[in-house]
Amino acid sequence: MEPETVALLVGDARALFDASDDLEVTLEANPTSIETSRLAALREAGVNRISIGIQSLESEPLAMLGRQHSVAQAIAALEIARKLFPRVSFDLIYARPGQSIAAWRSELHRALELVADHLSLYQLTIEPGTNFEALHRKGEIVLPDEDLGAALYEATAEEAARFGLLPYEISNYARPGAESRHNLQYWRYGDYAGIGPGAHGRLTIDNRLFATRRHRAPEPWADRVEQTGHGMTSEIELASDETVREMLLMGLRLMEGVEEDRFLARTGRTLISAIDADALRRAAAEGYITWHDRRLTATREGRRRLDALLPFLVI
Repeated sequence: MEPETVALLVGDARALFDASDDLEVTLEANPTSIETSRLAALREAGVNRISIGIQSLESEPLAMLGRQHSVAQAIAALEIARKLFPRVSFDLIYARPGQSIAAWRSELHRALELVADHLSLYQLTIEPGTNFEALHRKGEIVLPDEDLGAALYEATAEEAARFGLLPYEISNYARPGAESRHNLQYWRYGDYAGIGPGAHGRLTIDNRLFATRRHRAPEPWADRVEQTGHGMTSEIELASDETVREMLLMGLRLMEGVEEDRFLARTGRTLISAIDADALRRAAAEGYITWHDRRLTATREGRRRLDALLPFLVI
């Protein structure tokens, strides 16, 4: 995206919505030389937070992950970004084939010395229909087992804490006050407008919550915008049980958990009515969930098992 296009989008957004004085404008970029050369122009266009897709600070994993940049380019992009933007984030992928705890601690330590205030740290997962899935099925890619994956997760939190970054969400670490505001909007299950190609949204219209989706491919999306004024492919009203499940799925990813009054206002149901009482008692006894001061929170152990906990908890 050209910086001039970014400036136009930011300007239109400010004209169409009531913008706060300290509006967060995040742009995702890759650390290739082409994109790095545009960073100063993007800052002038109104971007004040940048998220860079680093993925790894090791050459071999970058090649395995199919990234087009080198380690040197990644470091150069970060150093330039830190001079230009008040807020900088980047992401790394761990639990890669053959990765040891010691190697990950070393790589993460180097990353944390470069980071400004926010870091996204994701475990490598195999998605259906991808090349990785085919290689995994053939045994050509072997991921760490569950015990090693859990140990890597614990090492991640320990190393981040040494630099003052706390896990405010399962895979996201930030210094207090530097949390990603747009991501918090998703996780707290507020409204958000997904506009570009492939974007999803959740919008309240006349007290009804709708899930929206735009066409995934850029060219058909652009054609639809020209023809109809938007690239929408679906707009579906969500039923009460769907909003309950989604809000719990998103909110329990956060260290802050799900607050009773916000849940009631969004779903029309109390938290207790949406949770299996026996399952809650058992999960609390195991140290996975807490219910305190009208707030449901997954503990550190619970967040590690969230995919298994949610079907168990939600009525």
